[in-house]
Amino acid sequence: MAISNDDLFKLVKILPEDAKQSAYDFLRFLTNSPRRPDWDEIDLLEPDDVPLSEEEIRQMNSTEFVSWEDAMHELNLPTDIKP
Repeated sequence: MAISNDDLFKLVKILPEDAKQSAYDFLRFLTNSPRRPDWDEIDLLEPDDVPLSEEEIRQMNSTEFVSWEDAMHELNLPTDIKP
């Protein structure tokens, strides 16, 4: 799925100030990565030995979910942008 630069710029313009550093760091990560591994490569990786936190276990066992619209509202993003 191709995303236009204009769509990316629109999202960056409406980011709350306190989210800009995280967005910047993530975009830097994406541009510095030579390429992202595909699922077959990920499947071959050794699992890490870091145990899940209590919160992660709670989330995995939860039957709750967040709808697209609720997630967009929570992040203060426009809801007219579809996944």
